Amino acid sequence: MADLVGGARLSLLRHPAAAPLAVLAAGLAGSAHLYVTDPHEPGHLLPRCPFRFVTGLLCPACGGTRMTYDLMHGQFAAAWADNRALLLAAPFALALLGRWMAEGLRGRRWRPAIGVRGQAVILGLAVTWTVVRNLR
Repeated sequence: MADLVGGARLSLLRHPAAAPLAVLAAGLAGSAHLYVTDPHEPGHLLPRCPFRFVTGLLCPACGGTRMTYDLMHGQFAAAWADNRALLLAAPFALALLGRWMAEGLRGRRWRPAIGVRGQAVILGLAVTWTVVRNLR
């Protein structure tokens, strides 16, 4: 009986919906914590940017925690000021998560197909944004 239960548990973890559901659950848990924790005030249990810690420069995602907090509280202008590029990219990331979730729930594995040109464009935009925001 234990083998049957263990085998069933293992097959559930291998289901195509397991990973997107885990990402969604982690995102909801993190969002719940962030909703009641203002990252604009010091002294909270929130992750620090390792790139900024090491270099002192802003990475392409710096300000993302503050941006998310501001969005959850309806402060769109403040979210825009925190990180414009990440705010513009967020709907695409949510669409990818939604597609991954939908395909997983249908029992299909899905990975976005981003070609070499697409990867180069994304990397170029991230590097450009990093340089521009550190020169301001």
